[in-house]
Amino acid sequence: MSFDSLGLSPALVQAAARRGYAAPTAIQAAAIPAILQGRDLRGSAQTGSGKTAAFSLPLLQRLVSERPQGARRVRALVLVPTRELAAQVGETLHDLARDLPERPKIVTAFGGVSINPQMMSLRGGADIVVATPGRLLDLADHNALRLDGVAMLVLDEADRLFDLGFADELGRILEQLPKRRQNLLFSATFPGAIQALADGMLHEPALVDVQGEPGTAPDIVQRVIEVDPGRRTQLLRHLLKQHENEWGRVLVFVATQHAAQTVAEKLYRNGIYAVPFHGDIAQGTRADILSQFRQSRWDVVVATDLAARGIDIAQLPVVINYDLPRSPADYIHRIGRTGRAGESGLAISFVSASTQAHFRVIEKRHGLKLPRERIEGFEPVEVAPPLVDASGTGGIKGKRPSKKDKLRAAAKAAQPHDGEES
Repeated sequence: MSFDSLGLSPALVQAAARRGYAAPTAIQAAAIPAILQGRDLRGSAQTGSGKTAAFSLPLLQRLVSERPQGARRVRALVLVPTRELAAQVGETLHDLARDLPERPKIVTAFGGVSINPQMMSLRGGADIVVATPGRLLDLADHNALRLDGVAMLVLDEADRLFDLGFADELGRILEQLPKRRQNLLFSATFPGAIQALADGMLHEPALVDVQGEPGTAPDIVQRVIEVDPGRRTQLLRHLLKQHENEWGRVLVFVATQHAAQTVAEKLYRNGIYAVPFHGDIAQGTRADILSQFRQSRWDVVVATDLAARGIDIAQLPVVINYDLPRSPADYIHRIGRTGRAGESGLAISFVSASTQAHFRVIEKRHGLKLPRERIEGFEPVEVAPPLVDASGTGGIKGKRPSKKDKLRAAAKAAQPHDGEES
């Protein structure tokens, strides 16, 4: 199958070829024709599946072919959860639109930087706005844009929008949009809140799910190494030194900003070019770090989950989970930073006695059963703490006593015991 067989214009087929898209991915082949037909769509696909191009190509074609007369107004709105994903999607749209006879005006907006340049860029209107919810509302409150002309709405990484607490902002944005519009919702997972959102937004949508299709899974080798928490940095340094000629660039995930700073500083002091990456770092600096990482000027980026979605580093060979993700769903998003676009990758997770149970939950969630490894000289000695369960549920989430159980327990407690007066 080729891109021109999907109904795209020659200019967009040429743009796809220029970006190195040899043939449509599974989600592109399924989504592009449905979007060109004007249908709502609910798409589910794993990281690195080509989802951004799946909505960007038909979005551009529809806007160019259906451009109304008169003043320029926002006709397509793409909402994303993070600054990095906003920048990535905006860059993709700009590049794909480069060969169009009439280029649409594309504005990318996110927080963490001054709002004034973004307000200036919206003067005279815009055709496409890519934004994080909070900054979009700020711009609307400053009368920098209006949303009553939006014909196409894209929610990218919808599950992450809810994870980061954007539900209220999203509701306020939806209230400002016209009722008649095309809705495209993309999410790696569909928990209850996202399913409810889809049910309320989408009208007879095309359903595209390529999560489990043969041949779509990235080629990622997953390893689990047992190590005591206090020796993880030493083990990380050992692995990086041992494989420095083989790995090249490594993305390391930690749980907190403090850990990102501390681990990166310790690696740097030991001759490894490592840099922290987290939300308290200025946006311009973060953009520079990613640019330099792509150019292999940094060997290691130590990041919080801020980087788990929306960052596309071509040919990134290795991801290491120094800390396990809190959410089992984020495990796939983290390791999906490697093994992209047909490349192979390696994902390593450090597991201690106290985190074994959590990693088993991750394995169960994703249908995995990975062997545990031990590295000579770093064998763990700690044992798991005893499980303290004051709830009476056996420590199993969702197994709380029912109302009947509580009534039975109360009745039993009220019965006289041997040696007690009735």
